[in-house]
Amino acid sequence: MSIDFLTEYFVPVIAGICLCIGFLVRSVTDKLDRYVPCIVAAVGLALALWIGWGNVTPAVILAGLFSGLASTGLYEAFKRLIGGR
Repeated sequence: MSIDFLTEYFVPVIAGICLCIGFLVRSVTDKLDRYVPCIVAAVGLALALWIGWGNVTPAVILAGLFSGLASTGLYEAFKRLIGGR
């Protein structure tokens, strides 16, 4: 089963904002590390609902959650880009 169809739900703006928020949360404290995926998923959902205001559909919800959670995967590349361990 291919999950390539999910790429059409990726919103770079949402992923970028969630990436920065996740990076800030991890930089400030280690106590919230395990909650970062939940935090960025919630932020991604909130941003998608704000962008698609008045047009709340399952596709808008999926785009927000998927973009927010995708930012957790982008975190490693971002961390290496700025010179982290």
